[in-house]
Amino acid sequence: MLDPLHVGESPARSAAVIRLQVPQKELPRVMGPAIQELLAALQAQGMAPAGPVFSHYLSMDAGLFDFEVGVPVAAAVAPVGRVQPGQLPGGRVVRTTYHGPYEGLHQAWRQFGELARAQGYQPAGGFWESYVIGPETSPEAATWRTELNQLLG
Repeated sequence: MLDPLHVGESPARSAAVIRLQVPQKELPRVMGPAIQELLAALQAQGMAPAGPVFSHYLSMDAGLFDFEVGVPVAAAVAPVGRVQPGQLPGGRVVRTTYHGPYEGLHQAWRQFGELARAQGYQPAGGFWESYVIGPETSPEAATWRTELNQLLG
């Protein structure tokens, strides 16, 4: 289920990120370890997340997802292992919240895109999803909330 779309300004945010390039079917296998690596790197540097974990998609050519899994931070993170300083883009976005399990995100993004185009929004550049409520909060997938964000031209 998707909430109604809304448009707003999204500020650019500093982040700690791990860049991954994997086939779509590999996402469930790589996400958990990458998130744990990010959180461990922050903890080792005496930092805490300044927002929910996100996936920032850079490209999806030929079924290969090129994306950053990351977490917003209040101060620059020092590079360690695969963890690098990064940034969530800023600008005018259209967004919605998807309610449900991660397995439904592909369909949610498709529906979101159709709704955005039907309402006259012109996508530009980047898009990302933020995992607002997930398995770390509740084992019941129906309670999970993922915010979908699309930059506008």
